[in-house]
Amino acid sequence: MDNKNSILLVDPEFDLNTAADCDLLLKITPDSFSYAIIDKQSKQLKAVYDEQECDNVPAILAIKLKNDVYLTLPFKEIKAAVYTENSICVPNELFDPEQVNQYAKFFAEEQSNNLYARPFSTFGFTSIFTLQKFTEETLENALNNCKMFAQNAPVLALAAQTKKTVLLLDFTASSFNALYTKAEQLIFQNYYQTDNAEEFNYYLLLIISQLNINTSNTEVYLSGVIHDGDDYYQCIQKYFHTINFNLPPAKEIDHKILDDMPAHYYSSLLALDLCE
Repeated sequence: MDNKNSILLVDPEFDLNTAADCDLLLKITPDSFSYAIIDKQSKQLKAVYDEQECDNVPAILAIKLKNDVYLTLPFKEIKAAVYTENSICVPNELFDPEQVNQYAKFFAEEQSNNLYARPFSTFGFTSIFTLQKFTEETLENALNNCKMFAQNAPVLALAAQTKKTVLLLDFTASSFNALYTKAEQLIFQNYYQTDNAEEFNYYLLLIISQLNINTSNTEVYLSGVIHDGDDYYQCIQKYFHTINFNLPPAKEIDHKILDDMPAHYYSSLLALDLCE
């Protein structure tokens, strides 16, 4: 444990000299920072770090990238899912890869000049986004060839694993990302900050009402910082009959170091492994 809001789990047999066979996955939200190291040769999860309720994520990220021995290793591949307010989804039939810069006019927040485009073929659109300049520079300066994704990319990857009508809720300690799919189509996705279960209940009812969700035939999949029976779970239980923590597996990876942790806790972080 680094502090009261963080946890580090490491395989005691992790040999740092095998880093060249490993991938690094980073998940950066407005209030949390986490990473996972996966040995792609042995197909084993070697390390997981998670820090919740961060007051200044960019500053904490900069310090971790400089001082954390695991983050300075020479990885095979690095992927980062980063929160940004500048993100849009463009239907593939309207997306012009030769004119990517035209989409910058839809962004209200002043961020970096780099535009990223990530296709999601399952849902038929391309995600266009920019990142906060300091965060982008911090990642680029510390990590070689880091592949950037918007924060919702891992959740989209999880949703793509099921063909059911699903409301997928991914939680941090003080926020959640909601994603609703129906008939293999993405209907809705959004990020919310919540101070308590009462506020979460308000947003959940708003989502149900605005999307006219039939709660009796919609499965809810949960990931992140939520537990069976807690206040947030009880809110969901009031409206939905089928609630599932067992998300479809990201990939066939040995997660032995997570045996003493809730199985769903790092589902979205590990789902970044599915993103291309």
